[in-house]
Amino acid sequence: MPARLARVDAVLVQAVIAAALSFAHLHDLAAAAGQDGWKAWAYPVSVDLLLVAAWRRLRSGHARTAGWCWFVIALAASLGANVATAGLLDMEDVPAWLRILVAGWPAVAFLGGTLLAHSAPTPESPEPEPVEDIPASPPGVPAPAPPAPTDRPEPPAVRVPAALVDHARKVAADHHARTGTAIDAPTLRARLGVPAPMADAIAAQL
Repeated sequence: MPARLARVDAVLVQAVIAAALSFAHLHDLAAAAGQDGWKAWAYPVSVDLLLVAAWRRLRSGHARTAGWCWFVIALAASLGANVATAGLLDMEDVPAWLRILVAGWPAVAFLGGTLLAHSAPTPESPEPEPVEDIPASPPGVPAPAPPAPTDRPEPPAVRVPAALVDHARKVAADHHARTGTAIDAPTLRARLGVPAPMADAIAAQL
């Protein structure tokens, strides 16, 4: 048998023996304190469950103060039963204060188990994302001007002399009579010999 397995088996056997003896001592003490029948067997179960719950709380790393508090209380109950049944206490004549402690243990164990259960860690809520602060302008410094609009201003309207417009009407009428279609701006520009903006302005007035 490997040495490591032998050590594990030895620890397990020792734990079983200790638990069985403690269980028996708690039962005997509860029975001597007037808790007979199934009630005497329920006391060691209650103490052992509180020990396990407190130990699990210590192992979880959360609410360690509460875990240590209830672990010490349950350990004191178990250790006290071991010492009391070792001949230091007359099991035929248990004092009244011990009867009171034994009778009040279920309420204490219930309180401890409830507190340990409700002190379990809860999932943390997600933290809100940080909002970027927009730096404000220092005092006395004017705020930056808004960006200029990207739309280009329309070019100023071209002024066309009335005489030129009359002449263009004649040219347009002659073009229409020869081709049967209205004259367009490029043809009007070529016939009149004017710049493109002015030809467009004349064509808009025809």
